[in-house]
This record gives sequence, structure tokens and C-alpha cells, in this order.
Amino acid sequence: MASNSAPTLLWGGRFSGAIDDLMFQFNESLSFDKVLYKADLHGSITWAKALRKLNVLSDEELEQIITGLQQVEKEWEEGKFVIDTKSDEDIHTANERRLGELIGDAAGKLHTGRSRNEQVGVDMRLWAGEQLTDIASALKSLLAVSATRAKEALPILMPGYTHLQRAQPVRFSHWLLSHATFLKGDLQRLEGVQERVSSCPLGVGALAGNPFGIDRDFMAKDLGFHSVHPNSLCAVADRDFVVEILQWASLLMAHLSRLAEDLILFSTAEFGFVQVADAYSTGSSLMPQKKNPDSLELIRGKAGRVMGQASGFLASLKGLPTSYNKDLQESVEPMIDCIKTVSNCVRITQGVLDTLTIHGDKMKAALTDDMLATDIADYLVRKGVPFRKTHHIAGEIVRKAEESKVSISALPLADLKTISPLFEDDISQVFDFERSVEQRSSSGGTSSSSVLAQIAAIEEYVKN
Repeated sequence: MASNSAPTLLWGGRFSGAIDDLMFQFNESLSFDKVLYKADLHGSITWAKALRKLNVLSDEELEQIITGLQQVEKEWEEGKFVIDTKSDEDIHTANERRLGELIGDAAGKLHTGRSRNEQVGVDMRLWAGEQLTDIASALKSLLAVSATRAKEALPILMPGYTHLQRAQPVRFSHWLLSHATFLKGDLQRLEGVQERVSSCPLGVGALAGNPFGIDRDFMAKDLGFHSVHPNSLCAVADRDFVVEILQWASLLMAHLSRLAEDLILFSTAEFGFVQVADAYSTGSSLMPQKKNPDSLELIRGKAGRVMGQASGFLASLKGLPTSYNKDLQESVEPMIDCIKTVSNCVRITQGVLDTLTIHGDKMKAALTDDMLATDIADYLVRKGVPFRKTHHIAGEIVRKAEESKVSISALPLADLKTISPLFEDDISQVFDFERSVEQRSSSGGTSSSSVLAQIAAIEEYVKN
């Protein structure tokens, strides 16, 4: 059911027949790559400057092209750009077609020596680089909010968990900083991803290089890239930067999802440790009493979306032969969607933490004396007993308390002495949650001094 006339397309000169309507829709990418319009236009301006250095363009033609491209950008920004559904396959053809309408024949010189194979790589890298810078800034803000809330909540104690079972008392601040530490690692890894994204493929042609001696170093510098891509065959096929973005994002989303999961649990009536603000909650269409932490549940769900994009694109990439293949078009959508998803999730997480109500009284009420069993073992270690023996002794005390249906702090000293004669009156000092956390004062521990040091380290990292 062909109706599009092949010659109206950039590559149409080779063809006498028209392209099938469904094939045109199947082949086009403008529906999603139009978000790259600014990067594409800026890349074209730099390309025009490089052509002028080669005398392919005159000063007048360069000025016409730059003015025309700036007009096209204005149309996109104001929502006035009109897409030609018969010829605009992608953002590159749309911009070039519109430039020709604005300035005439001079527009035809812009594509001299340039291929869409290199152009799309430039556009994706420029756009992604800018977006990743914004995400890095958002991550820094999230870390700053985490540090601020940790400082505010320093006195609050809560149960620390392993296997979702109450384990030892910790500061709520320490729990929050555990998640901030994961996010700090994500921000550090992002720096490496950003460096590798910033490699300029412009000037490599369709696969074999540029025949006019184009100044690639000039173009890379003009566009703000950190380096020039070293191999033309690789450059047009290189989507490793997309893989890195997707994989980096997958790990970040895993960390955001784990934080979301904790907060979802802590906000239930069974825990009651925190309450998510109305701004980040929704209700039930049937049950008026419900207040659901949908912001956090969506973050948890979108983690799977991002991870699926990473594995899906790798499956598309793994069997490709050398150089450019149209399969690589499948890198654009997941990259765009992934970056948008991650950006939103980071900002939503920041909002949740910034407005979170913390119920320290509920956390304190959840502390139980059996969580100090390790402190009993430590008490005996300080009296010279090997830890393996003290661990066994502390276990006997826990069992004795369960049999007596009392807490371990309520066991009489006489009963404790039947288990070990080393117990003295000072054992009563062990049953103090604040004392327990303050003894964990080594670097990275849950004492107030250790937590404050962690906060200071995050604040310093964000500042620098």
C-alpha cells in the first residue's frame, strides 16, 4: 500500500518506487527522537563551521545556515515546528528539510561529507550528557537532603534488621545514611559514565571516515566533548555508552527500590515508623481510610522497567555485524525513557525524604531487650572470655528468659550466675539502648560520633 514518493526522502534518489506506508511508520524514529532536536541543531552548526574552515561554505552561506538552524530551534521550542509526515523520518531529516524551506539551496551543502550514522551518535551523546549532568545534580540534592534529615533525627533509635528480623539497635540516621552511601556510590560511578559518553563521533562519515579532511578536534571542542572517537567503523556502531547508561541506571534504580521498599514497610500500621506526606501518596477509590505510598511503589516498579531496558538492548546488540546496522535505532527509545524515568525517580525520592514524618516514639517502642544479647556477649568478652563462648552463654540467657516468660533484663542476677559466675551487678548497665549504640563508635558505626562523621563526609562530597 505504498504512497510515499521515494525521491522526497534523503536517500530516495536510488529508488523509483514508493515506500509502503506501514514500512515508513515502522522505519521512522521522529516520534521519539524529536527530543534530540537541540543536540541535532547544535551539531549541525558546528559541522557548518568546520565546513567553512574547509572553504566548502562561504561566509555568507555559513551565516545563512546558522541563522536558519537557530530559527528551526526557535520553532521547536515554541511548539511551532510542523512535521512533514511524508518525508520526516527522523530528527535529522526533519531539521534539514525545514532548513531548506527557510534558506533555500545553501541548506543542501550542510550534509557534505556527513552521514546520519555519525549524526545520531553525536545527538544521543550530547543529549545524554546534558541529562546526566542534571541527574548528577539531582543526586547531589538527594544526598544533601539525606544528610540534613539524618542530622535532625540523630537522637532517634530504631531496631536494625537482618533477614527482616530485629537484630541490634541503631540510630535512624544510621539507617538513612546506609541508603545515602549506596547513592553516593551511584554518583561516583556516574562520573565515569559521563566521561565515556563524552566521546565525539562527528567526522567519521557513514563508516570509513571523512574525505575532506574535516577538523574533528575542532568540532569535539566546539561541542564540549572531552575526546574524539578514535575509529570510524567503531564510532558509527558504538552504543556502549547506552549500555553503560542503562546498566548504571539499573543499579541506581535497585538502590532507590530498596530504599522505597524499606519506607513502604516502615509506613505500614504494623511498623508505624514513618508517614509519607500527602503530596507523595494516593487514596483508594473504594476504601476511604486508605493512604497509599504510591510514589514509592512506582519507584519500586520502575526499577524493573529500567533493568528490562538494559537486558533488552544488550540482546539487540549482541549479534550485530561490524559497523552501522538499523538495529541500533533500538538504542534511542530505551535510552530516552530510561533517563527520563531515573530523573523522575531521583527527584520523587528527594521529595519523599524531605517531607517524611518520622515517628521516633514508634521506633523506640519497637526496641526489645533481646536485641542486646550481643551486648551481653561483649560484656563477657571484656572479662576475658572468648567470644565463641560468650555467644553461647548469651544464647543460654535468651533461652532462659523465654522459658521464664520474662525479658532478659528481668532475669535475676542469681539466675545469670548459674550460667556464668562472671556476671556482676554491673550487668544491668548493658540493658541500655543508648549505651549500646554509643559503643559502636568505630568508623562507620552507629554511635552519634560515627554518624556525624558520615554526615560530614557526605556533605563534603556534595559540596566538592
